Amino acid sequence: MTTTFQQLKKAARHAAADLPAIKVALLGDTATQLLATAISGTLAMRGYRAELYEADYNQIEMQMLNPDSEYHASGARYTVVFQSTHRLLGLYNSLDRAAQERLADDRMAQIEALAAACDGKMIYLDYPETADNVFGSFGTRVRHSFVYQLRRLNYLLGEFAATHPDFYICDIADVQNRIGRSAMFDANIYNSTEMVLSLGSLPYVAARIADIITALQGRARKCVILDLDNTLWGGVVGDDGWQGIQIGIGMGIGKAFSEFQAWLRQLKNRGIILAVCSKNNEATAKEPFEKNPEMVLSLDDIAMFVANWDNKADNIRHIQQTLNIGFDSMVFIDDNPFERNIVRENIDGITVPEMPEDPADWLEFLYGLNLFEAAAYSEADSDRTRQYQVEARRSADHRRFADEDQYLQSLDMRAGVAGFDDFNTPRVAQLSQRSNQWNLRTVRYDEADIHRIAADGLHACFAFTLADKYGDNGLISVVILDKNDERRRLFVDTWFMSCRVLKRGMEQFVLNTVVDYARANGYREIEGEYIATPKNSLVADLYPSLGFEPAPGREGRYILDVDRYEPLKTHITINKH
Repeated sequence: MTTTFQQLKKAARHAAADLPAIKVALLGDTATQLLATAISGTLAMRGYRAELYEADYNQIEMQMLNPDSEYHASGARYTVVFQSTHRLLGLYNSLDRAAQERLADDRMAQIEALAAACDGKMIYLDYPETADNVFGSFGTRVRHSFVYQLRRLNYLLGEFAATHPDFYICDIADVQNRIGRSAMFDANIYNSTEMVLSLGSLPYVAARIADIITALQGRARKCVILDLDNTLWGGVVGDDGWQGIQIGIGMGIGKAFSEFQAWLRQLKNRGIILAVCSKNNEATAKEPFEKNPEMVLSLDDIAMFVANWDNKADNIRHIQQTLNIGFDSMVFIDDNPFERNIVRENIDGITVPEMPEDPADWLEFLYGLNLFEAAAYSEADSDRTRQYQVEARRSADHRRFADEDQYLQSLDMRAGVAGFDDFNTPRVAQLSQRSNQWNLRTVRYDEADIHRIAADGLHACFAFTLADKYGDNGLISVVILDKNDERRRLFVDTWFMSCRVLKRGMEQFVLNTVVDYARANGYREIEGEYIATPKNSLVADLYPSLGFEPAPGREGRYILDVDRYEPLKTHITINKH
């Protein structure tokens, strides 16, 4: 962590007024003023202006459980709650043995009540361990010992989060594991200020909180671009041959590269895209993947493989254009400082970690950066590499067609249309969190929101899938319509689409489907709105291009007359199966 508290304090003080605002509430059972500053500063460094409500000292329940409180009046979208291990230990010491044995369950009941009363998303800081050592190591087996109850409480937090999509755990226990208990807590400072977190630990804790908030705001890294020589393996394959590279689980530095590859494969299984960008002959660069039995990664794990002698910044631009994701979604890992600097200086937004010299230190370094915070996860994520591999083949074939219409016809595209259900809801929520470029209003919904919207009867919901001759793209577009039965008008609350299916006529197919629904249910108008963000200029003119007229006196609003609408041309047919 190179950012200091003083730098965060300065960033908080000078946050630009034109940055997107985020309403955050912070409530704690100890002094939180400096943590509030650190959160504001961290968010400012990431391009957001925090409108932060900070509750008075130790007023968590009074504020959250009172519907007329200042907390509820603040309108916070994110509520950060910090109940410290130190205070929990003080409570434990005041209890009799029977109450000590109920400590984790009683605290969890309180947390569940807070979560039920929370406005928006709740980010709860978990409990870093401190052992009172009353029982020594035997305390892990004694139900009424503090260490037993503390570990049980952290376990119960995870179980609760797994079934409550608006509840997020900020893992500051991991922060303490990395920087040490003595760096996390200073007894002298606590005794004089009631501040549990040391000044040096605040940037680490604020960064973890900001990781969750920015992920929920749609900023997520989803691609790792990898160098090969001395990055995925030791040595230079062009000189040493595929047999001579350093890789493998035996003793020596090869073990570090094998473990690094194993971590990358776990990221790939989670849905993070892996790509290769190497200065090498392609055939030579692929040989270790094809022939070396000690390689953990295979070519099937790589969504896009670029190996040539061109500038790496240019090759990364080519990867970005093919994958159709933002540079700020990408992480570039290379052992060579020169190559790292070239990419940093020439590609705005890309994350380029300053890797330690010794590959044995890489994993612990990368673990600590927490580069891949997830706001949501679905099983469909594990198929993302295959989808992008198919997209690369699709893109290569596209270049063979001189006529765009013939190309689209050749794809044999088939769309599925469904409402929201238990199967697609996790993916709908995930797309809502991640979609930035093709997103007309950029309203974020999580799983709880999607379940509520699907059940309230006030909305019409559409989830679109798309398949073609190359394969199935899965869920690629979502529309949520607000019904105004009195005015016989539908308002497009949400319309977003995966950029993987750009320029294939999907937006035309979606609008045709929405108009068919409007006509079948007696709606005369469809109203759309475009809310500009730094990333969605791609769809700034979408509504006019589809036949909507500007709504008089309402900037950014557009109206479509359902009766006058003529279906738009598309080569996509409805999948009957």
